[in-house]
Amino acid sequence: MVLAGKEYGSGSSRDWAAKGPYLLGIKAVIAQSFERIHRSNLIGMGILPLEFVNGESAGSLGLTGHESFDLVGLSDAIASGFKGGKLLTVKATSDGGTKEFTVKVRIDTPQEAQYYQNGGILQYVLRSLV
Repeated sequence: MVLAGKEYGSGSSRDWAAKGPYLLGIKAVIAQSFERIHRSNLIGMGILPLEFVNGESAGSLGLTGHESFDLVGLSDAIASGFKGGKLLTVKATSDGGTKEFTVKVRIDTPQEAQYYQNGGILQYVLRSLV
């Protein structure tokens, strides 16, 4: 999990900026906002883009990045193609206890949902060929 600020991905070298987190095993990014194309590239690599809601940020929630994160309801949301809503609860657990907060799933189109459900664009294309 990556915790990020505003306009995450701005100034990046496009799709390469999403390949790095993918190769590092990142499964999701929670940001205050995303650069438009970077958000789409993350989905293309099978990384879930999530946005803080209600003006929250990692700082305002007291998150350090050393927490363990659980995305409550993610498997049901994926199975439904995110038709049941785009809000998830995050449980951030650390030695100091557990904090819960809401995030918005930034999968904005049915096509992006299909890419994400398949683990990214490459896997989507390969499965469609079979």
